[in-house]
Amino acid sequence: MKKLKWGMIGGGEGSQIGPAHRLGAGLDGYFSFEAGALDANPEAGRAYAQRLGISADRAYGDWREMLEGERNRDDRIDLVTVATPNATHFEITKAFLEAGFHVLCEKPMTMTVEEGEEIVRISRATGRICAVNYGYSGYSLVRHMRAMVARGDLGDIRMVMAEFSHGHHANAADMDNPRVRWRYDPAQAGVSAQFADCGIHALHMASFVLGQEVTTLSSDFVATIEGRTLEDDAMVNLRFDGGAAGRLWTSSIAVGRMHGLTLQVFGSKGGVRWAQEQPNQLIWTPVAGRNQIIERGEAGLSPEADRASRVTMGHAEGMPLAFANIYSDLAEAIHAEKEGREMDPAANLFPKAEDGLRSMAAVHAAVDSSKKQGAWVDARPPMFR
Repeated sequence: MKKLKWGMIGGGEGSQIGPAHRLGAGLDGYFSFEAGALDANPEAGRAYAQRLGISADRAYGDWREMLEGERNRDDRIDLVTVATPNATHFEITKAFLEAGFHVLCEKPMTMTVEEGEEIVRISRATGRICAVNYGYSGYSLVRHMRAMVARGDLGDIRMVMAEFSHGHHANAADMDNPRVRWRYDPAQAGVSAQFADCGIHALHMASFVLGQEVTTLSSDFVATIEGRTLEDDAMVNLRFDGGAAGRLWTSSIAVGRMHGLTLQVFGSKGGVRWAQEQPNQLIWTPVAGRNQIIERGEAGLSPEADRASRVTMGHAEGMPLAFANIYSDLAEAIHAEKEGREMDPAANLFPKAEDGLRSMAAVHAAVDSSKKQGAWVDARPPMFR
């Protein structure tokens, strides 16, 4: 299979997310890293790109230069990853989609619901993929949870409990740390801090596993450290279109929590729970039965889980391999389009622009609900109502 050409915007030297994308994109050999505009400082970005092996003529100073440089090349990139600050996602993603490139955008896809709806329309009109990096949905056992729900193992889904809580912003002395401060600044982060940063990962995972979308929600946001304008802790109650109810807690002041992404699903026939810090095991409990441990890589799992499992049972898999599964899905989708065939259905699990739009609608709805002392509000984007 011929390698696809990949480019990246953002994710430069010292970036938190850049290395995970480069590891994920390169793991299976489906993509070749050919172009990049990696830093807000043009010269630093060019130099770092060349140190990573990108040729000088494709080590760009900024995304506009990259768009013009790649647009008319015979060997132009097949996919571009947008890993820049949140407020720039819409403009960059829109420009590359309109120029005919497939895009993988870091979350949140946009800052407003209106921008999200525009991205969905452009993606549909151009036929270009716009994926959103809810990368935790790439874990093998998360995909197996989805398969268990879909085939009815849990029966009727009654309740989902989703959490993404950590304590890394609990120290009030960090108020002026620029790596922390911007997250609580509306001018840079938008209308929400913790829910838009971490909570939407838990929200997407709940919808992904259930195969249901959020219709209404009720929320309570609090900023616990003096001087913060935006929330550092949130509790959100959810109702889904398939009849399930949900509870979602997200926090950045939960001292003792390291990562804290967990999902529990409870149905009429049983329940399952999974934690990102122990991703190789899924706890399954049938009604009136005993806890059972499902191990990643064991025989008899779903095709979706098998496709997403990389190493033999008992060996650790982590976030970069989950990201690699998103890139593997995208490679299959792009190759299928080039070859005029249907893609492998087990690969058609990457988060799409519609998922990014629903997340942003939920963020704005949660902010609105909190301002109204927890009133129930419609969480759907207008175009999906």
